Amino acid sequence: MEESQRELFQKNRLRLVCELQVEPLWDLMLDRELFTRDMIEDIQRAGTRRDQARQLVTDLQTRGKRALPIFISCLEATGQWDLAALLSESNTTLTQQPDPIDIKPVEMIRSGGLRSTEAFLRNKQSTSLTDMKLPIKPLVPGSYTSKKDVPQGNNRNTAGSEKGQCLDSQTMRNDVVYTLNSDPCGYCLIINNVDFCASSGLSSRKGSNIDCEKMHNRFQALHFAVEVERNLSAKGMGAALQQLAERDHSALDCCVVVILSHGCQASHIQFPGAIHGTDGASISVERIVNIFSGSRCPSLGGKPKLFFIQACGGDQRDHGFQVSSNIPEDKSPGSDPETDATPFQNNFDQPDAVASLPTPSDILVSYSTFPGFVSWRDPKSGSWYIETLDRVLEEWADREDLLHMLLMVSNAVSARGTYKQIPGCFNFLRKRFFFKTK
Repeated sequence: MEESQRELFQKNRLRLVCELQVEPLWDLMLDRELFTRDMIEDIQRAGTRRDQARQLVTDLQTRGKRALPIFISCLEATGQWDLAALLSESNTTLTQQPDPIDIKPVEMIRSGGLRSTEAFLRNKQSTSLTDMKLPIKPLVPGSYTSKKDVPQGNNRNTAGSEKGQCLDSQTMRNDVVYTLNSDPCGYCLIINNVDFCASSGLSSRKGSNIDCEKMHNRFQALHFAVEVERNLSAKGMGAALQQLAERDHSALDCCVVVILSHGCQASHIQFPGAIHGTDGASISVERIVNIFSGSRCPSLGGKPKLFFIQACGGDQRDHGFQVSSNIPEDKSPGSDPETDATPFQNNFDQPDAVASLPTPSDILVSYSTFPGFVSWRDPKSGSWYIETLDRVLEEWADREDLLHMLLMVSNAVSARGTYKQIPGCFNFLRKRFFFKTK
């Protein structure tokens, strides 16, 4: 389905969920091959009519570009003229084909002169890496397992080679570890969405203020200048992030963004998921990350940009557990875990539009849950992910790199209680990252 068609469903999703009569549509959609029988049965298992309508609108956006006109014809055939007209009048999609890429063979320049690609391929077996003179630096034998194992600038073996040893060690350290010399290391923006508009259909996120306080104190202790924005709409989130990206980061070494909100699935190229603002509208994670791309935020070029997202990646729960009176062993007395997924509320749970993103570098996005699944939050102690992340950073940040600590977080969260959740990350960092703790 094309982006404009997805936007059409997003624009009208509230009315579709409220008014759509799904029962008479099943056979028609099956006959017209819009869905398979198994797909329809999955939608029917969503629950009430409203839940089935919500799931149907979500699944329609995963079908091809012919899905919209077929669905409109099904609405007309079942007498749902108002909804059919609503979608038909708004459907102004224009199919555009991308311009063909003009690919031409090029000639390879080598020390012996100019050779054609064909000649080069004929002789490639006799060409060694040494002949090609690639700028490859040899790796130091052994593997680094903790901060103390990373080469330091004062590593010296003999007095005679003291200067060379210092230079080589420092060069190697700069090659494998991000430098955090500034104080503060950088800005840390925390967006904490707790209270949502009644029209959004999203519940209040009890316990999120606990998460916010933990992250504020933790990143302040890690030498970041922390700022907190509360209860922002989707547009407000975009504006706050844009303002952060437009600042001068030249004298700083890093940037951190923490987002605490409801979430949903989203069409994506590299980074899945979208975040809901307090108005119920959403902003995709790809768009958030793209705000800090090298072309838009040049003063952060080559510097690590870290995103920590406490929100659902979708509406699925792990098979094999039920929300019942079974109480996880580590659950706070008298509290019930909640989810940051919107499908368990009354309304908005639809995918966001696709956002283009240049090839990322120096970026890490840590998600509280696996894409497509819910993320659990305890109203009294905060979310599982943030609580565990804070504890791991407190205990290990002085000697372990970020990726190793995120593995610890994933392992700890995945072992919790009856309900299932596993955090994960998309890592495009070029070097190891150690927080500044002193």
